Amino acid sequence: MRSISGLVLLSAAALALSACSSGDEVTPEADASASGSAGVATTGLPVGSGTREAVYAAQSEGPEPFVRALYAQYVAGGPKGEQPAPGQEPLYSRTLNALIGADFRAANGEVPNLNYDPICGCQDQGVFTLDSMAVAQADVNTAQATVLFTNAGEQKDATLKLVREGVNWKVDDIAFGTEESLHDMLMKVAEAAG
Repeated sequence: MRSISGLVLLSAAALALSACSSGDEVTPEADASASGSAGVATTGLPVGSGTREAVYAAQSEGPEPFVRALYAQYVAGGPKGEQPAPGQEPLYSRTLNALIGADFRAANGEVPNLNYDPICGCQDQGVFTLDSMAVAQADVNTAQATVLFTNAGEQKDATLKLVREGVNWKVDDIAFGTEESLHDMLMKVAEAAG
């Protein structure tokens, strides 16, 4: 009986310590040694296949595989195929899709406020490298990813707020450095449109 209670106590302590983890940061050196050379970009970070289908598949695997697959598209030359209509992107949360749709409708045929790719913060993509990423899962339905990448020689840092809707992880907000977040910018547009 004493050994069972000791085992339970040890298991509880291990769970408590793992719950306090702040998330795993992936650096090129650590990831390259853990994954070998298959599917690894010049940065050492795995890139996967870089297709929308791979990103959709990764959505249910967890926040880290989702973000990794999301940026693998850019490392592989950018998202391919037809893009969903504004406000209907399966990679974005319901809230972010609603705000993007409202921005598009408020533009009334003109250029909307969101006139760039929010994942890379760019209108044009050049040579793209994923330099580092760290994902911290706050609870079972929310996480935050901090990503450092270089696009066309310009290094950017992005913070992605992620939510789980059903079994899939989705982007709920994006901010670059100290700039206003995408959600906040689009919320102002929606409020102004009434």
